[in-house]
Amino acid sequence: MTAVPPPDAVSFFGGSPQGLAICEAVFAIAGGLGDFQVHVSKSQVALRRHRGFAYLWRPGKYVHSEVPAVLSLALPYELGSPRFKEVAHPAPSVWMHHLELNDPSMVDAEVSQWIREAFEAA
Repeated sequence: MTAVPPPDAVSFFGGSPQGLAICEAVFAIAGGLGDFQVHVSKSQVALRRHRGFAYLWRPGKYVHSEVPAVLSLALPYELGSPRFKEVAHPAPSVWMHHLELNDPSMVDAEVSQWIREAFEAA
């Protein structure tokens, strides 16, 4: 997969330059990890290997929020970090970590490592 979001992912973040910049930052990291597929639905941009590992969505579409993008990472264990807005445990083997991102600079080395871990677990 390329390090550039496909056109439907760009359209998903239409009207949100910050959201698109965050999406591009996530794709720049994921693109260097190996092959993955992208599925864009009405509610999210999903990055999938054998199963989904990273999901980008716009909270402002569903609730009142100024946050341009949320990155949700699926891992088989819980990461302990105060950076996560919420961590859910929707299935016995999945912990979903929700990270609010206000700026592409927030997609830093730590987030890059989490994306790598999620990719490898998928």
